[in-house]
Amino acid sequence: MGHIMDEAVLQQLFTEARTHNGWLDKAVSQEQIERLYQLTCMGPTSANCSPARFVFVTSAEGKARLAPTLSKGNLDKTLSAPVTVIVAYDSQFYDALPTLFPHGDAKSWFTSSEALAQETAMRNSSMQAGYMILAARAMGLDTGPLSGFDPQAVDDTFFAGTRWKTNLMINIGYGDRSKLYGRLPRLTFEEACRYE
Repeated sequence: MGHIMDEAVLQQLFTEARTHNGWLDKAVSQEQIERLYQLTCMGPTSANCSPARFVFVTSAEGKARLAPTLSKGNLDKTLSAPVTVIVAYDSQFYDALPTLFPHGDAKSWFTSSEALAQETAMRNSSMQAGYMILAARAMGLDTGPLSGFDPQAVDDTFFAGTRWKTNLMINIGYGDRSKLYGRLPRLTFEEACRYE
């Protein structure tokens, strides 16, 4: 650790990377998907709780099931993406803590407070989604995260009878740069940050 990445890497991960709305007709392999997860799961979470669960929707049947849950603005770009990842969380993620965090009784922190468990699951699965976006970019893939969908419909369609709950989705593939929107502005340091 401690090595500063060169500018080309920073461009690929941040400054030149874009949210894609259109996709080239180029497949993402199962090996790439599994490597993507292997990288994603190494990102830190609170007490290593790792609440995120991922459904990689790649088949025509899966996309057909997903379609009715999507907002109109997200339909075409999601159906054309080689992979759509439903990023969910396990509402009882803490059951795995004796294995994931053997240093102490972290499970009891969450079994004693449903509100804390829910907040922790949502916060940490969101962080894991961010790790997945960066991992995909590092692998030369493009991403298009989205939240324009009916989460209850996704839960009913994909997670009925389970403890999994939908957080967000990420389209992954090889982006069609001709369908990019212009780069949108960002807040300045002075607008978004302060020192104390």
